[in-house]
Amino acid sequence: MSEVRPEDPAVSPAPGTEKQPAKPVLTAKQAKRANQTVKGMFISVLLTVAVFVPVYLLNPGSKPETYQRNIDVPGVALQAEPAAGYLPLAPALPDGWSANYARWNSGGSAQVPAWEAGYLTPGGSHIGLTQTDKGNPTWVAQVTDEAPVTGQRRIGGSDWELRDRGTGSTSLVLEEDGYTVILEGAAGLAEFDVLGAAVINELHGK
Repeated sequence: MSEVRPEDPAVSPAPGTEKQPAKPVLTAKQAKRANQTVKGMFISVLLTVAVFVPVYLLNPGSKPETYQRNIDVPGVALQAEPAAGYLPLAPALPDGWSANYARWNSGGSAQVPAWEAGYLTPGGSHIGLTQTDKGNPTWVAQVTDEAPVTGQRRIGGSDWELRDRGTGSTSLVLEEDGYTVILEGAAGLAEFDVLGAAVINELHGK
């Protein structure tokens, strides 16, 4: 008779001897390509930083001191005179006022060349002055941000057109002696009066 033996029970592998999934092996060419990709990314980052840093240093953030410089408006006006064909306004203002920009705008898309100057008031507000001898209604509307005409204001013996939305900036428009002059900003009307009177004095040579 043949002897039937029970099957041997399955033996579990010893801990730590399980088969591990095979790790992919890179060829020399693949490894070289991977290294080149990493190097390329690193070089790209360095180039980006090299371009960004000089631009950042040349264009500092909008800090208060950036806007509190005092520009020589009469000096810039003299430089702009040949391009303008007239001596741009550089009104004399009392203590407490300062200018933070003065420039000649050749016209751009509006095709209306104009003199532009910005003033900081004693109250800490800003009023921009724009002057041209080629003004037109469309240009005036653009400079005043399409604000509606709400009345007139008598300043320095002249009538200025008042444009105001009720919130935000106020604009005063003067048509006199062949020029269009616009004052625009968020200051109070009393400070507009000071700058407006100085403009009239300048226009009339007082």
